Amino acid sequence: MSVSEGCILGMGNPLLDISATVTEEYLAKYELKANDQILAEEKHMPIYPELIKDFPVEYIAGGATQNSIRVAQWMLPTPATSYIGCVGKDAYADTLAKQAKDAGVHVEYCIDEATPTGTCAVLVNGVNRSLVANISAANNYKEEHLNTAGKPLMEKASFYYISGFFITVSPPSIMSVAKHAAENNKVFTMNLAAPFIMMVPPFKDALFAALPYVDILFGNETEYLEFSKAKEFGTEDLKEIALKTSMLPKENGTRGRIAVITQGAEPTIIATAGAVAEYPILAVEKDDIVDTNGAGDAWVGGFLAALALGKTIEECTKAAGYAAKVVICRSGCTYPEKSEYTF
Repeated sequence: MSVSEGCILGMGNPLLDISATVTEEYLAKYELKANDQILAEEKHMPIYPELIKDFPVEYIAGGATQNSIRVAQWMLPTPATSYIGCVGKDAYADTLAKQAKDAGVHVEYCIDEATPTGTCAVLVNGVNRSLVANISAANNYKEEHLNTAGKPLMEKASFYYISGFFITVSPPSIMSVAKHAAENNKVFTMNLAAPFIMMVPPFKDALFAALPYVDILFGNETEYLEFSKAKEFGTEDLKEIALKTSMLPKENGTRGRIAVITQGAEPTIIATAGAVAEYPILAVEKDDIVDTNGAGDAWVGGFLAALALGKTIEECTKAAGYAAKVVICRSGCTYPEKSEYTF
């Protein structure tokens, strides 16, 4: 099975990652956890100029959804992906656009001339990373853009992916894509993204509003445990959580929901059609791990690529594991020029 141009559409927060290796003391200075992802508060704002001034930094096209879409395109043999989100009118936006184009992703950015492009501080400490996102212009995406410049991309696509981070930006845009997918029997996927999405009432409500339209829900064990609390499942058993998630009410009744729980180095738990299964991950030698930043995004990207090719769930997890393994052995969400994966 081949893929058509633009068959995968991602919508999210385009951010330019500013990545640097820091000490535990530096994390403590800003009360940051070694493996966490948060939205920047006022107290975190000095981080960005400090990194550029005091550390060797790398600039990498980022944002969770954009990472996944870039990786999906890298895995596929022909141009098949597009992406929409909001950026400023500045050099950072130019860098993002160039890196997306170089990756083969068609981007249709909404431009906010009054607000700078969003950035994400990627604080690497050993194999851990702490992400502090200042989404800035990304926060200003409007449904109007989806209804104009984004509409042809939405109509062309057959698979949609949106990270939960976008819930903080434009729930109406999420619902427009979700309803379009359900009405046209297309595949709508989301990612829980971070525990705080389930802990903040407006974000949680927006997630729950979109959930009936979600065909595949991605998340890691920490996010799913918080999701279980929010849904009052009354359990911390991940297999039971996956099964209960897959059985929640669904708008598109032609296919069941797939609940995917990644667990880092532990097997991935996937519930579908009333059954739960575990899928092994590709082992990575500890000495080969360079940076875990973007590994989860890469996993989803590999999964989406295989999904668009009509592969089975097992085959999708194998492609996902390959993508994650490649990225985890490099700095940031980056990869070699060509994928060696054979579908």
